[in-house]
Amino acid sequence: MSAEAAERYEGGLRKVARVVLLDPEDRILLLHGHEPEDPADDWWFTPGGGLEGDETREEAALRELAEETGITDVELGPVLWRRMCSFPFAGLRWDQDEWYFLARTTQTAIRAVALTELERRSVAGARWWTCEELARAHETVYPTRLAELLRRLLDDGPPAGPVTLDAEIV
Repeated sequence: MSAEAAERYEGGLRKVARVVLLDPEDRILLLHGHEPEDPADDWWFTPGGGLEGDETREEAALRELAEETGITDVELGPVLWRRMCSFPFAGLRWDQDEWYFLARTTQTAIRAVALTELERRSVAGARWWTCEELARAHETVYPTRLAELLRRLLDDGPPAGPVTLDAEIV
């Protein structure tokens, strides 16, 4: 088991901060990932990752965004959603408690600057999506209701408090 995997299992449930990053045109940034040994098993997901040390979820959200995209010029907003999920990835089962933060940026150029070894083997790129493109997409996207959630966010603004999404077990 890698050091990364051992660290992930130390606390049992992995605490994760994710970022719903919107540009001035209300497009959302998603990363394109896949199983490390099978690029055909792919999906799209929001930037983010596990907390390190004693950092807060807000600190983790900003750090992960910077590492995965190079974007540091952001205005971090409230927690929009919370989700418990469990899925197989890279030969392990990942059990996560994810918090999704709203963020806005004018910086749209993307360049990963500090990916982990596992991320280098499993992240194939990034793309800005309109809500309409996301609603029409046939690709797998996580969370699975992201198009609907984004439409509600753009139409109604952020919820008064974090919305708990249905647990997703893959």
